[in-house]
Amino acid sequence: MNDPVKLSGPMLPPASGTARQLVVLLHGYGSDGRDLIALGQYWRDSFPDTLFVAPNAHETCGGNPYGYQWFPLDPERESSRLVGADTARPVINGFLADLWVQTGLGPEDTVLIGFSQGAMMALDTGLRLQSPLKGIVAFSGMVIAPEKLREDIASKPPVLLIHGDADEVVPVMGSQGALPLLLDLGVPAALHISEGSGHTIAQDGLDAATAFLRARIVSD
Repeated sequence: MNDPVKLSGPMLPPASGTARQLVVLLHGYGSDGRDLIALGQYWRDSFPDTLFVAPNAHETCGGNPYGYQWFPLDPERESSRLVGADTARPVINGFLADLWVQTGLGPEDTVLIGFSQGAMMALDTGLRLQSPLKGIVAFSGMVIAPEKLREDIASKPPVLLIHGDADEVVPVMGSQGALPLLLDLGVPAALHISEGSGHTIAQDGLDAATAFLRARIVSD
């Protein structure tokens, strides 16, 4: 029997020295945890009791041998996402379970944040957890296999979708289509669109995510 895949990547300890919340950051295709840990550096002083963790995905990227992927970008994108998500999801679940054991925290203390392919996996994984997360932020993402999510959804944490309306990599319709789906499923979801922004995190989108974190973390 093969050993389960274990993720690793950069982390930022809480500025206060005591972790009361977790923010897990899932990077995009061809990138790595060093990319999104920059968000943790941006937020660290604002949320001093938060541990930020940015694991590298479990597969070396087919399009960039120096980066990682949650799933490959095959010509048949839709089926590739579906198969890839089914493969990546248990790996992310295992990482979260280990992290919760190590820290003594749990889903209710955790915000899952992803960009692009990482945003797809944040939604795909987070909404299937039996215990609801503190929240999910999806930058430039989409819901993989919406009808399958309807069947599998197990919890309904607050979700913030953020997308640039000039995104040519993952078109904004990905988040625009996700919003009514999530609302229909009873998920408290909202959408922020960054006007004129491409496949990146614009400052106004970052501000929206900061406000979401502040509402979820500081209010607790």
